[in-house]
Amino acid sequence: MPRQARQLVDGGYYHIITRGIDRRRLFRYFKDYQFFLEVITKYLSKFKVAILHYCLMSNHVHLLVKVERKDDLPKFMQGILQVYASYFRKKYKSVGFVFQNRYKSRLIDNDNYLIECGRYIERNPLRENIITDLSTYRWSSFLFYAESNKDGIIKNANPLYLELAQTEKQRQEHYRDYVCISRPYEDIIDKALRIN
Repeated sequence: MPRQARQLVDGGYYHIITRGIDRRRLFRYFKDYQFFLEVITKYLSKFKVAILHYCLMSNHVHLLVKVERKDDLPKFMQGILQVYASYFRKKYKSVGFVFQNRYKSRLIDNDNYLIECGRYIERNPLRENIITDLSTYRWSSFLFYAESNKDGIIKNANPLYLELAQTEKQRQEHYRDYVCISRPYEDIIDKALRIN
């Protein structure tokens, strides 16, 4: 069966997900997560791609990106995934594929989903019961928004985050509540945003 063509548009926002082959671990140690972020930083300087939210989980990665030029997205993703796969194979003396299939991408064509998708991405460690407090998870963009921690990955905030309040302190407080407080309909929203 032929692969479905990606829906790419200039100036588009995309939820990207990629997994380890057979859902195996992509990141085994601190240095692996760190290296992946370094590779992203390198490729952000080469392409007109901006990351608004991200979360690195042990066996998968979520990114919410904005692409100025649609042709940059596949090049950006190809670059970071190939470099990381090469690093992984060399470090762990692995052969074959590191990532499962090609990465998934979903165009976010509704402003309401833009901040909700960021919330979904950053809540991954809570949903997977890895942590109970998002402020303790270092491999996501949550601390950029909730505490203004700079990490080199995010240069510009989600535009809807900027509309949460007038001051940075108020925005941080609103954002922490928005992301951390669970909702009764959480499972429905999670299923709608999940890329299988």
